[in-house]
Amino acid sequence: MAQQVAVIGAGLMGGGIAQVAAVAGYDVVLRDVTPEALERGLGTIRSSYAKFVDKGRLSAEASEAALGRITTTTELDAVADADLVVEAVFEKLEVKAEVFRELDRLCKDGAVLASNTSAIPITSIAAVTSRPESVVGTHFFSPVPMMKLCEVVRGYKTSDAAIEAARSFAEGVGKTVVVVNRDVAGFVTTRLISALAMEAVRLLESGVASAADIDTACRLGFGHAMGPLETIDLTGVDIMLNAASNIYADTQDETFAPPELLRRMVAAGDLGRKSGHGFYDHS
Repeated sequence: MAQQVAVIGAGLMGGGIAQVAAVAGYDVVLRDVTPEALERGLGTIRSSYAKFVDKGRLSAEASEAALGRITTTTELDAVADADLVVEAVFEKLEVKAEVFRELDRLCKDGAVLASNTSAIPITSIAAVTSRPESVVGTHFFSPVPMMKLCEVVRGYKTSDAAIEAARSFAEGVGKTVVVVNRDVAGFVTTRLISALAMEAVRLLESGVASAADIDTACRLGFGHAMGPLETIDLTGVDIMLNAASNIYADTQDETFAPPELLRRMVAAGDLGRKSGHGFYDHS
């Protein structure tokens, strides 16, 4: 079991991964580029712990102990002693590749380098390193403390040992793991939701039905907890656009081609819940 975990990126995903790792007993180094980003991330973790304490799902002592296991830093070389590093930066290959070049240079031999990507092939990320056998995908879901699933993704050269280390970590923080044996763009879950979401946007764009009725149809007809347009608003319209664009670029399958409406919403800043407006008004 990896004892020392580093998380790169203190945003919604990275902070959530750090939060569940610390509760599970791991020592966590949380790294971001500015002190302000780290303070925001740590503040979100504190608030989340407090909610768990209020609901009786975590003791105050366990909350304080977990916070004590999280160290924040702006220095990337703080990952040097980590047994497992989880990257959770922006969902663009060039951004992730730059992080992995540095991790390859800084991390100790035997460290497992994981990417929390939802759609980018692990093989492409691993190719910038000298240790592709150690690179693996760990696709957690948002919000990380609540969602039970983690996709562990094998790249072309990912070793069995790296897969098992990633599985052990994900299960150790309370997740159920599905293993994706071939890193097609979008893996399993993002590929499925992108296909549904892009068709939902096209139905809305062409006036077939309202956003509310499309989502109601999926909730009541298929038993989904949320409709596809509600899911886009929760995830972020920009995040879904990037994910679908990555899959489309890899497959050239028109199923995943982002509709014009999605691009116009991103250009206008209608990004869903985080901006206050998306397919629904969240103000």
